[in-house]
Amino acid sequence: MASRPLVTVQSPLQKKTSTVPLPDVFSAPIRNDVVVDVHTRMNKNHRQPYAVSKAAGEQTSAESWGTGRAVSRIPRVPGGGTHRSGQGAFGNMCRGGRMFAPTKVWRRWHIKISKGQRRYATCSALAASALAPLVMARGHRVEKIKEVPLVIADADFETVTKTKQALALLAALGASDDLDRVRDSRNIRCGKGKARNRRYVQRRGPLVIHTKERGTGVIPAFRNIPGVDVCNVNRLNLLQLAPGGHVGRFIIWTESALKALNSVFGTKDADSTQKFGYRPPTGIVTTADIGRIINSTEVQSVLRAAQKRQAFKPQKRNPLTNIGAMVKLNPFALTQKRRAKAAADKGAQKRHNKVRANRRFVEQLLAPSIAPLRGEDEKQSF
Repeated sequence: MASRPLVTVQSPLQKKTSTVPLPDVFSAPIRNDVVVDVHTRMNKNHRQPYAVSKAAGEQTSAESWGTGRAVSRIPRVPGGGTHRSGQGAFGNMCRGGRMFAPTKVWRRWHIKISKGQRRYATCSALAASALAPLVMARGHRVEKIKEVPLVIADADFETVTKTKQALALLAALGASDDLDRVRDSRNIRCGKGKARNRRYVQRRGPLVIHTKERGTGVIPAFRNIPGVDVCNVNRLNLLQLAPGGHVGRFIIWTESALKALNSVFGTKDADSTQKFGYRPPTGIVTTADIGRIINSTEVQSVLRAAQKRQAFKPQKRNPLTNIGAMVKLNPFALTQKRRAKAAADKGAQKRHNKVRANRRFVEQLLAPSIAPLRGEDEKQSF
């Protein structure tokens, strides 16, 4: 996102320069995903309905031969004496048959796009056009221009009435290399499109944005140059700002058009005068370089201190097996454990007392029979 406060206004004819504030729309976040999505849907809104003929592939009185002839039951053309007789008909797998699910003109050709998304995509495309790396990555030859975005004075722009003068002005600005790129890229289109009124293909050149209305001579002068598009600042179109859904088009602004952007899209502190209650989107972070933020001294000092504190912390214990860790999570766990141990001890004592009582009872029952034996044992021992 561009963040320069001022931009230079070039005047090659008068040989002087001036500066104007950079509009806030050039600081909008660059969202390629939004631009591609909106461009894809906008590109579908100028299609014309088409469909195959309703009777195509079914203009014959074919009937199936039925079973018993060792052939398929597809309808077959009647008659004889020609190659056509006996051939399969109607089916989409047959030569000369109709297609499967013939196309209809009531297909949903046009797709609705929310106003907020269209405006967001436009702002992103404008912000990308102010970054020279993105402009060069798109293929434009902008090595010889003095600054991006390129702004020319209104006095120089209004003096142009012929294409020859427009070419001279673009050459003075350093945009002639991009025009040469467009001219060298002109080739015959592949496929059947060259028979459908679109025989040639070529790359896109610079986009000239102005504030003039239709009918002035300056617009046809630039529009006649191959690859050059002309657009009014009040009617910006994403299909021109990001052809093919690729941001970073080379844009040439007039001074009045650049100044009008604040009224068209608004600023961070004021709403737009053309779009009710609208302001250009702003980034969540002021610095988009996340790597620079993470590696900064301020962040790394805090992280290192946290790592040192972590090194002296005891090893993490499992609360299910460590009573100390469980007490931190549930202070009542220690009381529960003590009560469970007391109940277990009490139960064990009861069982022990019961065993002793049973043993005494057995000894009392067997005492009369055991006494003589004990006497004999005593005698034998003496």
